[in-house]
Amino acid sequence: MGERMQREAMEFDVVIVGAGPAGLAAAIRLKQVAGQAGREISVCVLEKGAEVGAHILSGAVLEPRALDELLPDWNQLGAPIDTPAGEDRFLYLTAKRAIRMPTPPQMHNKGNWIVSLGQVCRWLASQAEALGVEIYPGFAAAEVLFEGDRVVGVATGDMGIGKDGEQTANYTPGVELHAKITLFAEGCRGSLSKSLFQKFDLRKDCDPQTFGIGIKELWEIDPEKHKPGLVWHSIGWPMDTNTYGGSFLYHLEGNQMAVGFVIGLDYQNPYLSPFDEFQRFKLHPAVKPFFEGARRISYGARALNEGGFQSIPKLTFPGGALIGCTAG
Repeated sequence: MGERMQREAMEFDVVIVGAGPAGLAAAIRLKQVAGQAGREISVCVLEKGAEVGAHILSGAVLEPRALDELLPDWNQLGAPIDTPAGEDRFLYLTAKRAIRMPTPPQMHNKGNWIVSLGQVCRWLASQAEALGVEIYPGFAAAEVLFEGDRVVGVATGDMGIGKDGEQTANYTPGVELHAKITLFAEGCRGSLSKSLFQKFDLRKDCDPQTFGIGIKELWEIDPEKHKPGLVWHSIGWPMDTNTYGGSFLYHLEGNQMAVGFVIGLDYQNPYLSPFDEFQRFKLHPAVKPFFEGARRISYGARALNEGGFQSIPKLTFPGGALIGCTAG
């Protein structure tokens, strides 16, 4: 491999890896606390997506308590939060029937909002930038930087490396971002976070983390079948009794509906396909009518933490901390 060019370095007080809700909220809060103390700090957020929100699977129910504490005037600031959660439906599905069940207490959504999480993240980014946070989308953190056993920042990946591992004519070295504190908010199973788990043995005093996969689609549906504020959750079919799984349908504004299916990755059947099970779910007699005359707008999938409180690792280490889904 050709000789490696010297990487440029940028200095910050805090570097945050990931511009999801946790990373952006942390950046905003840091600036708020510094302002209240009469101090000036430099905060940088790295986002691997081409734009903030690009890697966020939109369609979520937002419990607004944390947002009320972070930005109490979010409504006046133009937050894209417009659809109050209305009717809760919790159903047990068989192959042909949908049996209405009492909604578990923790799944009551009165006072919550149905949102596009991608839009919320883009709005949070605008609030962070207004406070002086520097946000760099399109740059993935590829390496943790150390001084001894202390984290001192991250470096972005080198560009212009050919399939043979050699530098091409377009080679550009990554950039080092040095920080007094580095916060990792890269989501579930982030590559840098996994290396930190090992280096600092952060998981030694907690249960193993367990995971699921969530598949989500955003649809524009027939206005006559659209019920703004409807929050639907189901368990049961097409999962068998040995497989963890369930669905959600959230009705947003603009005749849009977010539909998703979650399956625990500890399923025993090696031939089970989460994607195919999701398609089967959409053909259930109680679900299929929503999709008649509808148009799919977008889709995606992501890993989810399922281990609960007992699976949360030690969150701090010399020079940094884990936040958001990275923390479990």
